[in-house]
Amino acid sequence: MKERLAYARTAVAPHRAAELRAEIDAFHAEYCAALDANDVERWPDFFSKEATYRITSRQNALLDMPVGLVYCEGLDMITDRALAVAHSQMFAPRHMLHVLGITRVLQETDRTISAQTPFILMQTLVEGPTTVHLAGIYHDHFVREGERLLIASREVVHDTEILDTALAYPV
Repeated sequence: MKERLAYARTAVAPHRAAELRAEIDAFHAEYCAALDANDVERWPDFFSKEATYRITSRQNALLDMPVGLVYCEGLDMITDRALAVAHSQMFAPRHMLHVLGITRVLQETDRTISAQTPFILMQTLVEGPTTVHLAGIYHDHFVREGERLLIASREVVHDTEILDTALAYPV
């Protein structure tokens, strides 16, 4: 992971990177719309069967620490997490808003696309102000299933040092 935090040149021709970026941006639009609508039970629909999902701090990533704050391995674990969050009453009511930066397509192989996308996740407590909940970069590997892109692995590396207790919510 440490190497992935360093600047990496794209290995994809500019016109192909633009095509893939448009496809990934469309994927992100649907992913974020589902989460921002608090439709957490749809969250697993964006992952492949063997997908991994991890949230970790930049400091952890730089030290190559394998364990993050959140780690899911496989679609069953991701689905379990989604159901737990969707049916839990432990969070104060809030609205989430994903704001994404420009996706960088790093590599394309026969089966996968590697990309990085910066993000800011805002949250608004129903009876409170809007705050930055988390800021960082998605480090993604996508696979295709038919015409659809799915996340094969997503590592959310956050820059935010002081975390809210609601990090259980998918990013």
